Amino acid sequence: MAQAAIPANRVMAGTWGQVWVDGELWAELSAFQAKFTYNKSPVNMCGAMAEDAKVTSVKGTGSITVSKVFTRNHTQADSLLEGRDVRATIVAKLDDPDSYGAERVALYNVSFDDETIMDFAHGQLGQTTHPFTFTSREWLDVVKP
Repeated sequence: MAQAAIPANRVMAGTWGQVWVDGELWAELSAFQAKFTYNKSPVNMCGAMAEDAKVTSVKGTGSITVSKVFTRNHTQADSLLEGRDVRATIVAKLDDPDSYGAERVALYNVSFDDETIMDFAHGQLGQTTHPFTFTSREWLDVVKP
């Protein structure tokens, strides 16, 4: 049986995304991504010509892009320069009013990868991107078909 067409207005728009870092809303958010990359080891079996693979670990990576309104991550960067590896928790939410529901995920053991000290260009709006890694995630809300 064919699936009924989904109306275009049900597609979730990033306009409605929000991100909290350690409970603080980063309201100047312009883009967010988090993903697990699956690390695989090759598996060859007698009697099979095709090489297969087994997932042996995962790596969580992501980034937060914000319009330049505030100085972000300077406290965490200062701690690293003092020898303390401070970790964060990120909660991301996508809740388009036209969608079938909201999605929320918590990322744990977040470690930011760098510190953009300053970055600007004449005639351009300021933006900074904050790449990070994480080790676990928990779905708080999901949108089910």
